Parts: sequence; structure tokens; C-alpha cells
Amino acid sequence: MMGRRCRSASMARDLRSGILRYHGDVTTLVRLDKQDDDLEALRSQLAEREAMLEEHSAEVARVKSALDAFRIKYRQEVGLLHEQLDKLELAIAEAELDELSKRVKSGVEGSSEPPGSRPEPAPRYTSDAVRRLFRDVAKAVHPDLARDEWARNRRHTLMIEANRAYALGDEEQLRLILQAWERSPEAVQGSHPEATRLRLLRRIAQIEEQLELLAGDLAALKDSPSWKLKAMVDEAAAKGKDLVREMVARLKRDILVATNRLDAMQPLR
Repeated sequence: MMGRRCRSASMARDLRSGILRYHGDVTTLVRLDKQDDDLEALRSQLAEREAMLEEHSAEVARVKSALDAFRIKYRQEVGLLHEQLDKLELAIAEAELDELSKRVKSGVEGSSEPPGSRPEPAPRYTSDAVRRLFRDVAKAVHPDLARDEWARNRRHTLMIEANRAYALGDEEQLRLILQAWERSPEAVQGSHPEATRLRLLRRIAQIEEQLELLAGDLAALKDSPSWKLKAMVDEAAAKGKDLVREMVARLKRDILVATNRLDAMQPLR
């Protein structure tokens, strides 16, 4: 009787143990499946952000290219005429001043200090704190620690910034470089799911910052005087008007007037 009870109790324990092991295995599988789903969702978000980054970068590059082309064209057709007119007006002003000085028999008093004569501030002395901080940055971001070419280029860029900050004794900039690195995806070590998850999150945050910077760059480009002038020229062209040609014609008339005026002043010189 006692033997049967012992065997029954043993069988019950084995059954409970088996059930616990089963539920434990199932729970582990469910947890792993959830981690995989989370990582896939993050990878999907990252792919979307990378596509947006590529699109916005291309847009900024397109606007810069269009603006550069307009500036070159504007300088060739309008800017050079402006420079010619400025030289004529300067020559007229000098001729008038020369005549005035002859009449009053006195020279023109110059400025006590010409613009730009003050020396540039000397670089700050490098303190021990700056040296220690620079060593910390170098240990963290040195290109020799890179695992691939992209990471090597990234580290190389940071080292150039760190060297520049060190040469100037700029402790704050070195600290910012180190803090930015510590928040970067590259600073996360390991291949386990949590490390992968953290790298993905940091990369997504990094791209979000880049998108904000690109938005700011695009807004600044489109708020520049050159872009506004280009927009006016393009709008007028859509209506059949050539604003650049009108500017050129007006400048040529002004140059002709200034040339005649300077010629008329020649006896005064």
C-alpha cells in the first residue's frame, strides 16, 4: 500500500515537473518570438527612416545644385555688370573727393584703425583636463577600432573634429564629441537581441536628428536672398517675362550714365 502511494506521489511530481518544463519552454518560445517581432518592427522603422533620409538628402542636394547654377548664371550676366558699375561709382567718388581736397587745401582724415587690423586671438593653452578628455575621445572613436569601412570613415571624421578641438583647447567641444559617440549605435557592443535592439533604436534616433538638420538646411536655403530672387525670376519666366534681361538692360544704362559722368569730370582731376 505504501509502495503504491510513493509511486503515485512520484508520478505526480514528475507530471508537475513536466508541466512546468513544458510551460517554461512555451513561455521562452513566446518571449523569443516577441523579441523577434520587436526587432523586425524596429528594422522596418529603420528602413522607412533611411528611405526618408535618402529622399530628403536628395531634395537638399537638388535645391543646392539649382541655387548654385542660378548664382553662377546671375554672376555672369548681372554680377559682373554690378561690379563694373561699382568701380565707376568709386572712381566718381574719388574724383569728387580729390577736387574737394584741392579746394579746401586739406587732406582727408583717415580712420585710426583700419578694419581687420586687430590680430586673431591666440589659441587657448591646453589644460590637463583637456588632455585627459582628448585621450578618452581617442580611445573611444579611434579608426583602428572600426569593424567596417563605413564605421572607419565615421570614426575618422570624429577624430578630425577631436584633433581640432584639442588644438584649440576646447574642452566643451571634446565633451560633446564624446557624449555624441556614447549615444551612437556604434558604441553598443554585443550581438545578443537586447544589444541589437538598442543599436536599432539609436540608429533611428540618429536618423531623426539628421532629418531635422536637413529640414533646417532646406528652410535656410529657401529663405536665402538668392533663392528668393531665383523664385522671382522663375515666376516671371512662367509669365513670359525675363527679369534677368531687364536687370542687364538697366545696369547697362546706369553704366553708360556713370561713364559719361566720369568722362565729364576728367578736367577736374
